[in-house]
Amino acid sequence: MCGILAVLGCSEPDSQAKRVRVLELSRRLKHRGPDWSGLYQHGDCYLAHQRLAIIDPASGDQPLFNEDKAIVVTVNGEIYNHEQLRASMPNHKFRTDSDCEVIAHLYEEHGENFVNMLDGMFSFVLLDTRDNSFIVARDAIGITSLYMGWGLDGSVWISSELKGLNDDCEHFESFPPGHLFSSKSGGLRRWYNPPWFLETVPSTPYDPLALRRAFENAVIKRLMTDVPFGVLLSGGLDSSLVASITARHLAGTKAAKQWGAQLHTFCVGLENSPDLKAAKEVADYLGTVHHEFHFTVQDGIDAIEDVIYHVETYDVTTIRASTPMFLMSRKIKALGVKMVLSGEGSDEIFGGYLYFHKAPNKEAFHQETCHKIKALHMYDCLRANKSTSAWGLEARVPFLDKEFIDVAMAIDPEWKMINRDEGRIEKWVIRRAFDDEEHPYLPKHILYRQKEQFSDGVGYSWIDGLKAHAAQNVTDRMMRNAGHIYPHNTPTTKEAYYYRMIFERFFPQNSARLTVPGGASIACSTAKAVEWDAAWSNNLDPSGRAALGVHDSAYEKQVVVAGGGILAPKMIDNVPRMVDVGAATPGVAIAS
Repeated sequence: MCGILAVLGCSEPDSQAKRVRVLELSRRLKHRGPDWSGLYQHGDCYLAHQRLAIIDPASGDQPLFNEDKAIVVTVNGEIYNHEQLRASMPNHKFRTDSDCEVIAHLYEEHGENFVNMLDGMFSFVLLDTRDNSFIVARDAIGITSLYMGWGLDGSVWISSELKGLNDDCEHFESFPPGHLFSSKSGGLRRWYNPPWFLETVPSTPYDPLALRRAFENAVIKRLMTDVPFGVLLSGGLDSSLVASITARHLAGTKAAKQWGAQLHTFCVGLENSPDLKAAKEVADYLGTVHHEFHFTVQDGIDAIEDVIYHVETYDVTTIRASTPMFLMSRKIKALGVKMVLSGEGSDEIFGGYLYFHKAPNKEAFHQETCHKIKALHMYDCLRANKSTSAWGLEARVPFLDKEFIDVAMAIDPEWKMINRDEGRIEKWVIRRAFDDEEHPYLPKHILYRQKEQFSDGVGYSWIDGLKAHAAQNVTDRMMRNAGHIYPHNTPTTKEAYYYRMIFERFFPQNSARLTVPGGASIACSTAKAVEWDAAWSNNLDPSGRAALGVHDSAYEKQVVVAGGGILAPKMIDNVPRMVDVGAATPGVAIAS
């Protein structure tokens, strides 16, 4: 991940003091891009960039330009289809091999209506010096972080993180995912408009092979890299699938020729935590070079202030999960790795959170998955992006591939619903899609391992330690006055209050606190969850352990088949049988 900062239409444009200030603010983002810095000025506009070099480290420094340098762009992200886009513009001369350079040329070719052509994760600012107009855009789901601010002098500010603009803007807010801002029209418009966004219940029959192919493609395209990389492996379903597919397809890639065909995997946890044990088992099965990192509860507590400064939130679940990821990212970067694949997004797409057991019907189930995906940029995407970027590490998330989401969200949600009588556990459709008897992707008991919250999986005493530490630093008297001290998103637990105090110290502006959606943010107690089961409303802890009878005990009626898998004979009869088409193409199958 890179860091971008733009100041557009500022006063005193030729002032050396202004340039120095822009450079100073840009340096606050250097952790995101430690490899090179760039600053471009045209009149009253500044475009700054802190580069993390993943593609074309030698010549891809930013800002980037078109042929005559009339179009200037600063980008944070990766464009996976850049080679196809280059080929579609044979009359253009490219200056670098950077994947992001296509943005300048696409604008020259198509004007503002090119963003949907990009397949990747990105945030960018593009300046057209011919008329001093500019556009700003953010990727479909909000994998990359982006904020927008306004100065008293009429200037518009854009930054990858709050810390780049919170001291200089009168007001700032999160830039919405899937949107484009145009200075010509003076407003935002949504460029990403998939069918699922309207939340209309789809009716496409479940095709396990189509789902499998779509996800394999999503992983494979993310193996585009000119630097060492690996996979974050917790041992749960999502990260294990990513690792399995990567291990299968790595050998034929450019990355394998440069860095070796054996995949590196990484896991973090307290000593003897569930994730460490499961991840090692998966790594041994896949034959990866596995790196296991341990931390103590005190290590995590000591890092909390740094985590909140970098992740820029006071959301409880996000901070709990960000801290181990933050610590692990530092270790990974120390090994010389600059990019990792991660498993975020699956639970939102497939209803993997345990409260989805309570969904009353497929309509409610589908609408909740839509709401979850739309909110990802405030939670899991924010965590994955900023926890890794804090150490100059890039995280790629194949489950949030646009094409894969289109396939997954078009499935009739009846197939996604958890049904104990039918033997379907959470995320059954993706588990079934990769249940290949001839060329197994994973052992059965891993493929059907039950959902574990990341902050629980790294070790149950982690959350208990956080709560105990917060209780020592937040008194009952402080909690009684919480509503007066923090009237917006009033913290309801001592842990939430503790995080809020730290956040407000770093980001005291009202605009900053408004970027965080709900202080306590009880992930398994959304409005829909409470509607499905009123008992959720009494749960103040967002941990997966508070799943009120659906964790472990929910599976009393499951059907266990040979090999340890949990499947439902009724449903299997209705699913196309998958037949292997040859050992030369492991894992590729056809429906029959």
